Amino acid sequence: QVQLVESGGGSVQAGGSLRLSCVASRYSYSSSCMGWFRRAPGKEREGVATIDSDGITSYADSVKGRFAISQSNGKNTLYLQMNSLKPEDTAMYYCAAGPYGGNWCRSRIYRYLELWGQGTLVTVSS
Repeated sequence: QVQLVESGGGSVQAGGSLRLSCVASRYSYSSSCMGWFRRAPGKEREGVATIDSDGITSYADSVKGRFAISQSNGKNTLYLQMNSLKPEDTAMYYCAAGPYGGNWCRSRIYRYLELWGQGTLVTVSS
C-alpha cells in the first residue's frame, strides 16, 4: 500500500511563505486526485487545493492567489507553495489522494479522498 508523508510545516510570521511536500512511498506514484486539506482547532476539515490527473487545479477561495499546488514530473511528490500567509491559515495540513478525478476532485470534498498522510502543522503569527 502507498503511504503519504508530509513535511515542510513550521511557524512563520504573517506575510511569510512555506512550501509543504508530500512524498509517496512508491516511486512515480499517481492518483486521479491529490490534494491538501487543513483542519484548524475546533473547525471542520477544509479542502485547500486539489490537482487531478490532467493537471487541473482547484483552490479554496480563501487561498486563491496565495497558494499553488503542484506535482513532481514523476508524480511521487505533491507540493503546496504557500505565500502571503495569514494567521487564519494556521492549521494542521494533510496530504491526501483518491480515485475520483474531474469534478469530484475539484469539489475538494474530503470524503472523496481515501489515502491520507499524518499531517504537518503550520502556525502563522501576527
